Amino acid sequence: MSDIPKAYDPRAVEPKWYATWEQSGFFTADPASPKPAYSIVIPPPNVTGVLHMGHVLNNTIQDILARKARMEGCEVLWLPGTDHAGIATQAVVEKTLRKQGIMKHREELGREKFLEHVWAWKEKHGNIIIQQLKRLGCSCDWSRLRFTMDPDYSRCVQKVFVALFRDGLIYRGLRMVNWDPAARTALSDEEVEWVEEKSHLWHIRYPLLDDRDQPLPDRHLVVATTRPETMLGDEAVAVHPHDERYRALVGRRVLLPLRNKSIPIVADEAVDPEFGTGCVKVTPAHDPADYEIALRHNLPFTVVIGPDGRMTAEAGDGFAGLDRTEARKAVVTHLEKLGFLVKTEDYTHRVGYSQRSHVPIEPRLSEQWFLRYPEVERARQVVEQGQIRFHPERWVKTYTHWLTHLKDWCISRQLWWGHRIPVWSRTFPDEGALRNAEAHLPADDPETAWRRNDLTLVVATSNPSLQEQLSSAGWSQDPDVLDTWFSSWLWPFATMGWTGQPDLDRQNPTLRRFYPTTDLVTGPDIIFFWVARMIMAGLRFMNDVPFRNVYFTGIIRDKLGRKMSKSLGNSPDPLELMDRYGADALRFGTMRSAPLGQDVLFDEKDVELGRNFCNKLWNACRFRQLQGTPSASTPQPDPALLTADDRWILIKLDTAIREIHDAFAQYRFSEVTQTLYRFFWSEYCDWYVEAAKAVLQGGDPRQKENTLAVIDFVLEHTLRLFHPFLPHITEELWHGMGFATRCEPERGGRTILFAPWPRPLPDELRQRFRLDDAIHEFVNARYALVTEGRNLRRLAGVPANRKVRFILKPARELDSHDLRVLQLLLQAETVELDPAAEPRRGTPTCRTALGDLYLPLEGLVDVAAETARLTRELEKILNEISRLEQRLNDPQFQAKAPPHVLQEHQRRLAEWRDKAEHTRSALEVLQS
Repeated sequence: MSDIPKAYDPRAVEPKWYATWEQSGFFTADPASPKPAYSIVIPPPNVTGVLHMGHVLNNTIQDILARKARMEGCEVLWLPGTDHAGIATQAVVEKTLRKQGIMKHREELGREKFLEHVWAWKEKHGNIIIQQLKRLGCSCDWSRLRFTMDPDYSRCVQKVFVALFRDGLIYRGLRMVNWDPAARTALSDEEVEWVEEKSHLWHIRYPLLDDRDQPLPDRHLVVATTRPETMLGDEAVAVHPHDERYRALVGRRVLLPLRNKSIPIVADEAVDPEFGTGCVKVTPAHDPADYEIALRHNLPFTVVIGPDGRMTAEAGDGFAGLDRTEARKAVVTHLEKLGFLVKTEDYTHRVGYSQRSHVPIEPRLSEQWFLRYPEVERARQVVEQGQIRFHPERWVKTYTHWLTHLKDWCISRQLWWGHRIPVWSRTFPDEGALRNAEAHLPADDPETAWRRNDLTLVVATSNPSLQEQLSSAGWSQDPDVLDTWFSSWLWPFATMGWTGQPDLDRQNPTLRRFYPTTDLVTGPDIIFFWVARMIMAGLRFMNDVPFRNVYFTGIIRDKLGRKMSKSLGNSPDPLELMDRYGADALRFGTMRSAPLGQDVLFDEKDVELGRNFCNKLWNACRFRQLQGTPSASTPQPDPALLTADDRWILIKLDTAIREIHDAFAQYRFSEVTQTLYRFFWSEYCDWYVEAAKAVLQGGDPRQKENTLAVIDFVLEHTLRLFHPFLPHITEELWHGMGFATRCEPERGGRTILFAPWPRPLPDELRQRFRLDDAIHEFVNARYALVTEGRNLRRLAGVPANRKVRFILKPARELDSHDLRVLQLLLQAETVELDPAAEPRRGTPTCRTALGDLYLPLEGLVDVAAETARLTRELEKILNEISRLEQRLNDPQFQAKAPPHVLQEHQRRLAEWRDKAEHTRSALEVLQS
């Protein structure tokens, strides 16, 4: 036990205890431990990342689960790591190198030299977020820190690729893909964000041609398009086969404006006759739907937008080399000048943006690697049948809908930073050379597979020696890398040392002990990117689910409901918040505002509340310490000496523990914090501690010692309940209060980390302490009487520090302790019991379950003067209410005011109405 300083300083407490925990190895998981296993893998933050509020929410929840599991007696593995973040990291490094003048484009450096710079950048900046997670208090097993580009992890990625290639689930093909012209790489469908944008619908005249391909006077078709620049690659105009307006024209030809090119009119059921004019331009190389039409009608593919987003030579003179946005303006200008532009309409439509580089994507015909998803049906069943439980459950529907409408996954990326695709190919001059090459490949190597295409041999292998042999023999390795998510979908088992060799994996103590993991905490925005794919990978390669529960967090928004972003300036820096308030305050404030599965409306006031709560906890423990040294053991209070208040607070503690247990079982973390807040701040501090002063300031030492034993019992349980949320301050107070000496040391330390998680009070203890409904109802009624008495004081305008006389006409018997408590809590000079008391005019009165309470005003206030003052105040309040109502009822104000301004006016109106109600009540008391 040590003296608790007067003021709490998180800057002195938090770094000290985190260093102690980490250096003592308290976070390190022991696979040989006899304890039941609990495991959780961190959603790996990007190696480029720095801590933001989403990380705070997600990792605080994980830490709460991990710390609670340790206290419940589990051997806990919280496995941390970072993701190489292919597109994001490469973009950051390229920008840095360009700014430093080292290169204009990575091709100038070459692949190897460029990757040297990326690795150097990673070594310098890659672990910044890890240190920030430690600052937050995350109790990860840092000895097992993983990175998706670690050699062992990379081998896992290659093994999985080879296995899926061998099974025919990975193939290479020419497909229409989403193309990011900024990063110059393909993207999967899930990496495209669809944004509604205001744009235009351009109506363009395509002249109808005769049999000699000559334009017919005043005969044309009109097509409507949102992307006029792509018309330079048009190969047809399509209409619906049942559209009577155009049925006779099918098979005829029209002139493609600006290119003076003859293109056919085709009939296809994909055309929506209700859109625009019912005629659509067909640009096979630049639109997924047009690509399908082209396949059905054997149309050519003309590429007019290059991989960099600039127009190609195929776009023609005057347009080649222009950026796509510049080309759009140029095309519209030319169409208008030549008389082909019929009209331009305002139009709102959805535009796909690259999630990584935030530029509009281009549909692009490209040769890419694709994966046919494995274990789709099993992945559906394990969730629908409850082997994996989603919290909240509504995400099951979203998950199963995605599985029902799966498209093959484009897994190749045209980048240099990432896991290079482990495929080598070579074309041979004749069959003899081809057979000779086949003979030198391992026939039954589980890490190698190959395919023969005419005279080309394609080899996929994760065998390092064979990889070297192929490269040195002049074979060409595929230049692309794998999608970042192709490595992270293996995260739950690849991080634990999976080799893909069953005999070795069965001997792996970490994998055997901690897989499947218990919980996963993540955002619903990556339910497809990561969660669903991890389930498939776990079923395919481990023949088991990767986790038992998935908790989906909400999105952090500001108090006006806006998504946090740098551009809005509404995204706070968690490090600055921790500097001002402390990590525990940030954790508690964030969790208190984070209901299950709902978006979090963040307000810095919540963090301030967290700090105030930490101060309250600190001061409550210090108050106890000032009453005397707690016993080294845990003394049981004497049931015969328990006051009604002692028994009441034990009932409230038991109720709080039960509510917390139920809320945790349903992953309702905000409800846990609300219960903790209510119990400790209101029930313990505001009521019980104040009532206990009637004993602590009394003269009976045995009674005082017994009440202190109750306080110790409650505080010890409270600190344990708070520890997962407030780890640093609870450890400090655990030692400061001397509670650490009461528990068995574990791993060389008496830490709250391993103190037993509180359980509901056993029935035997409840019976011995007589914790029954009757005492609960009685004390509740007594505190309700205090509330009513305080309200009488307030309404009568009696200063809070002035002692007054109350008269109580009791409805039941009260003992001397009850009267001392009432006198103390009512700030009363006396509380007189008068069974014959009757209300008199001018005496504020309230009726309660324990009797009628009177507050004689003689000598306390000038009734006439106070009545006049309150009358004037009510008039001002009513004027303010009228002004606000008039403004809110003004249609012009409602139409023009932003939502947050309307909300602020409504909030102020509600406050003024409350003030009016309170003032009226005060006048009624004075006039009674």
